[in-house]
Amino acid sequence: MHQQKTVALFIPCIVDQVYPEIGLAMARVLEFLGYKISYDARQTCCGQPAFNAGHRREAKKIASRFLQVFKDSENIVGPSGSCTAMVKNYYPVLFKDDKLEEVAENVGRNIFEFSQFLKHEDQIDKISARYDGKVGFHNSCHSYRELNILSEPLSILQQIDQLEVVQPEGEPVCCGFGGLFSFKYDEISATIAKTRLEMFGQMDVKTVITNDPGCLMHMRQEAIDRKAGIEILHLAEFLAKLLNL
Repeated sequence: MHQQKTVALFIPCIVDQVYPEIGLAMARVLEFLGYKISYDARQTCCGQPAFNAGHRREAKKIASRFLQVFKDSENIVGPSGSCTAMVKNYYPVLFKDDKLEEVAENVGRNIFEFSQFLKHEDQIDKISARYDGKVGFHNSCHSYRELNILSEPLSILQQIDQLEVVQPEGEPVCCGFGGLFSFKYDEISATIAKTRLEMFGQMDVKTVITNDPGCLMHMRQEAIDRKAGIEILHLAEFLAKLLNL
């Protein structure tokens, strides 16, 4: 156990404002694995919405604050592949030839998505629980394409005794959220979510696990609107529940 290693929690906007239980679940799992948790309340948005909308000056201003908050943290862990990818992959672009370029690169090296961190720290085999049933797994686009996360969440779920994990065939498919995409093209976005939920429904899945709060929010609301009878949970929520944390 890494009894003395400190993990700085990065809590994205959706988690902070809409699903704080995801952040709490992640913190509890990390504490269960022996980490000391720290949370700096000065943190705000990572700047991704502004960046994706083309407002780089505004994004850089927000990102500068993020760097000031986390510049001294050696292990930064967040429950969102999307926001983690923003910091890891695009902060170095935003701060190219800037006085904060080195800080951006260091923070980028030290930040991890939740499942990615557990894999990096060789903690997956320390998770022991039981679940008699089947779940589907939905991998977010940013986790898969920006962070190359594929086996990490599945390896964690495969540690659960008696749990059957299924995925629709082929590469991970978008849930339709896409951040600003869901606001600009709401009908297309909802249709994509409907199709994704139908894929899991055809596999007789009643619970879908995802590693990104954006996907969770979008699919959960679509499941409610369509009375799909499918529960959508974040990986950290699912683990905390099984571990009785």
